[in-house]
Amino acid sequence: MFHIVLVEPEIPHNAGAAGRLALATGSTLHLVKPLGFSLEDKHVRRTGLDYWREVELHVWDSFDELKNSADADAGFWLLSTKARANPWQAKFKPGDYLVFGRETRGLPAEWVADAGEQALRIPMSPGGTRSLNLSTAVAIILYEAVRQQNPDW
Repeated sequence: MFHIVLVEPEIPHNAGAAGRLALATGSTLHLVKPLGFSLEDKHVRRTGLDYWREVELHVWDSFDELKNSADADAGFWLLSTKARANPWQAKFKPGDYLVFGRETRGLPAEWVADAGEQALRIPMSPGGTRSLNLSTAVAIILYEAVRQQNPDW
């Protein structure tokens, strides 16, 4: 249904949790190298439980390689605390890519700027936290995209 993209993920728990989310929604998980962990890491397997082997997983050497393999009509939504648009205004469609950056630095600023209205920010209370856990952010955006396609789910 959707594509979850983790660009240079650093924490195995987040990749495992994103894999479970992908499986729960019929989505595909894409990991863009370099990875900050091994896919054989016990934390990835533990978080993904026995589901990990069923996840549709693709590992890419670069983000450009992934983009070049995508359908021409697929949308790319970049998630960043630096974006201005919020996900409740976005119009997701099946086959779109939901792109998340590494835990410590997020996505490159130029990618976010170039994405314009396709760059989204999850609203948070002022003065609270700087950002959300990566797998939490994936869940919020993925389920909003799924809700738009399957309101009765």
